[in-house]
Amino acid sequence: MIIAVATQGETIFQHFGKTPQFTLFETEDSIIKNIKVLDTGDSGHSALIDVLKENSAEVLICGGIGAGAVNGLSAAGIEVVSGVECPAKDAVIKYLSGEKLGTGTATCDHHHEGGHTCGEHTCK
Repeated sequence: MIIAVATQGETIFQHFGKTPQFTLFETEDSIIKNIKVLDTGDSGHSALIDVLKENSAEVLICGGIGAGAVNGLSAAGIEVVSGVECPAKDAVIKYLSGEKLGTGTATCDHHHEGGHTCGEHTCK
């Protein structure tokens, strides 16, 4: 299974639509077998869903995410685990062990005028 985590470095990025990279964890039998970092370039929102599909992601772990992105990911068959704030690898280990992860309710339902990002405030 491929688990994608929206990241910036080793940290979970808190605004899915502007994530600078995905860290892809290839797992087998609840063990991490390989880790690959994939830069997203200038991709945004819907293009990010295509990036995940092209890389066979089955799960996305992220911080804040909007309802449109959740719907698009669900339609693509990708499970969304949102509202997560911890190092990416820790999140994957918790997910694989079946531990509750994130709030599942973190969404961004606003526009980002003035250049602010979800990392500057709490998205609910």
